[in-house]
Amino acid sequence: MKVKGVNLGNWLVLEKWMHPALFEGTTAEDEYWLPRQLDRKVYEARIKLHRSEYITERDFLTIRSWGLDSVRIPVPYFIFGDREPFIGCIEELDKAFGWAETYGLTILIDLHTAPGGQNGSDNGGICGVCKWASQPEEVEFVLSVLERLARRYGNRKGMWGIEVINEPMLEKMWNKMEIQKRYPPVDLKMAEGSRGISREFLRDFYLKAYDRLRKYLPKEKYVVIHDGFEIDIWKDFMQEERYENVVLDTHQYLMMGEMEGCEQTIDGYLSYIKEKFEKPVEEMQQYFPVICGEWCLFNSLVCGHDTQGGKSVLNGVEGVKQEVFSPEQKREIYQAVAKAQLSAWNKGAGYYYWSYKLLVDTVNSKGWIGWDSWDLGRCVAFDWFPLEK
Repeated sequence: MKVKGVNLGNWLVLEKWMHPALFEGTTAEDEYWLPRQLDRKVYEARIKLHRSEYITERDFLTIRSWGLDSVRIPVPYFIFGDREPFIGCIEELDKAFGWAETYGLTILIDLHTAPGGQNGSDNGGICGVCKWASQPEEVEFVLSVLERLARRYGNRKGMWGIEVINEPMLEKMWNKMEIQKRYPPVDLKMAEGSRGISREFLRDFYLKAYDRLRKYLPKEKYVVIHDGFEIDIWKDFMQEERYENVVLDTHQYLMMGEMEGCEQTIDGYLSYIKEKFEKPVEEMQQYFPVICGEWCLFNSLVCGHDTQGGKSVLNGVEGVKQEVFSPEQKREIYQAVAKAQLSAWNKGAGYYYWSYKLLVDTVNSKGWIGWDSWDLGRCVAFDWFPLEK
């Protein structure tokens, strides 16, 4: 089993940095506060327009033309429209399955957010809050969402699998990232008691999620679990025969390597990729099919300054005023890190690039030099990303 795909990030789960205009007229930094700061009619109109235009049938055709075979679609816990004030988006996912099946793609449904927050970051839906794991009724709600998704799509031809929760933040990474400094909570009282998730909780949750999903998800479809940013702690987990087609997802970004002291040079990146990406993936492949569900070409070298682990102008980091490298030099850097990372993921079961597109004007907006590499469409257009057709 090998998968080559791309994430449809910022379509059904919003991330402000990927499309700042969606948050205009508010001080909201995440999806939780956006509808609480906008007039209801304005919010509804803005979200519905965004969803109808951001990803369309044509995008599925484009992705297939690149030689990719799958899309990972982040969805929110309110996908079924049962959590006010949010608007559900199950109809959009229905359309996506139709498009995927027509153009020969599969879909990995990724439950990207949880009520109360599973990681405290903007991509978890609410900044600085990580309390979902300590709220039994919300844990049960997430299990019910997974079950409903499996029931609705389990037998669809385009179904590749379901990822039970995106990037649950285990204690080690919670402390290392200093999440509440990086993503300050708006409501301090709401954020009280936030902490990293324990291994014991996450293991128990994954076992329950597997059983709930398999009621409706055929054995040949995949159940995907995220490593919680600790890839090597899962060797003894779900190895019994009854657990079939369980895939381990790891997310690996060079910007995280930079936080760990990776030298910001081509050689530094290549060495880091070999040691910290390729070797762990190859080792864990003995226990699970391993995919890298999120990665990209972004690095501080091309940005021309240390981004401190991917901080942007939205985080108060200015960036450089003009390109440091020529187009040829940029291509050389990106192609080198692309080739090395693709080699690493090929030691496992494949990958999904983050992300398909980015609605940031990296040319006219100051401080965004180097951020275009998050956009796979631009990477393909500039010949930074080698297509393997």
